[in-house]
Amino acid sequence: MNLLAILAALGLEQWHSPGWRVSIERAFVRQARALERKFNGGTAGQGAIAAGIAVVPAAAAAMAIWWALDAVNPFAGLAFNVLVLYVLMGFRRFSHAVSAIVAAFKEGDLVAARRALGSWRGRVSSEFASGDVARIAIERGLVEAYRQVFAVLFWFVVLPGPVGAVLYRAVARLAQEWSEAPRGEDLTPLDREREAFGMPVRRLLALLDWIPVRLTAIAFAAVGDFEDAVASWRTQAAGWAREEGGRAMGIVLASGAGALGVVLGGPLPSPAGAPDWRPELGTGDPVEPEVLPSAVGLVWRALVLWLVVILLVGVAGALSDRVG
Repeated sequence: MNLLAILAALGLEQWHSPGWRVSIERAFVRQARALERKFNGGTAGQGAIAAGIAVVPAAAAAMAIWWALDAVNPFAGLAFNVLVLYVLMGFRRFSHAVSAIVAAFKEGDLVAARRALGSWRGRVSSEFASGDVARIAIERGLVEAYRQVFAVLFWFVVLPGPVGAVLYRAVARLAQEWSEAPRGEDLTPLDREREAFGMPVRRLLALLDWIPVRLTAIAFAAVGDFEDAVASWRTQAAGWAREEGGRAMGIVLASGAGALGVVLGGPLPSPAGAPDWRPELGTGDPVEPEVLPSAVGLVWRALVLWLVVILLVGVAGALSDRVG
């Protein structure tokens, strides 16, 4: 049943992605900001209470609705799982965003490629060269594929009903909203309050990420350059600990870069003039626009591998139940 729900949700998302899905996410973000305004007194305990108020009712409601529908008819429970995954997964966002950038490069239109990347990132990208656009597109694509697909699928399969998928996406979105202050900047008292307030949900996200992030890295290695992916993961991921997403995203990016045979990370042009220096991840050649389709292909192959494993685990579980 889990595999059927996943395949149906992926198919629906590739067919059509309605705007109301974004409205649901925006409503959750508004709630997160309201909770921060109400509860943030600069302590981790207040952050834990606010996180519980944001996450527990959503996960509990998803569990209760699924349980009630499944008790009436298993296919009703299946339909609810499909709906929840359809709302929460974002493979189309990643693949279509990259496709828009690839199309712009095929037309030789760097300005359009920058515009597409800027719209995707929510940040101006006018200072980026073509290689910078392609590099950041791959980085963002790998991170979004993990956050919105692989991690969601892992927790959906592990926990009953849709509760795992709801739990993970809620925690990840809260951690993004209550993020740490940028490194290398002088922290104001307000920054310190936000650091402490967001610490519990960031620690919970790190716990939820520990297993799926490594399974995703293994999948990238298995469907790409295995040796370079594993070597990059082992030797370079820790260097990303102070960058956006922390070490968990360092594992995803390092393994993805090694699997593709390119170098991600590194200096990034800044509107202020001085480049933003970041650790390099991966091994091989600098990223060029021609690599973008290969990055999409890597994610697709890794996803297919995950689906095959889920199928095999389901078959093994069914056979075990029959024997028992």
